[in-house]
Amino acid sequence: MTKQVADLSVKELERLIEKAIKRELQSLMLDPDYGLELRDTIKRRLKSSLASKKRIPFEEVKQRIGLSRYTE
Repeated sequence: MTKQVADLSVKELERLIEKAIKRELQSLMLDPDYGLELRDTIKRRLKSSLASKKRIPFEEVKQRIGLSRYTE
């Protein structure tokens, strides 16, 4: 038989909420690409990017992806 929220004690409700928050945070922190191999083309692009001296300022990146309205 399943308990109703109204039947829970304050402590039981707190534990239930803590478990739900913990589960959600863990799912958000998981890397969905973990264990996957990078394609050779992506590896080459990353190596090229790392070797390059060209850098894009953070403010420009924020503007490009639509986050310029947020401040630091």
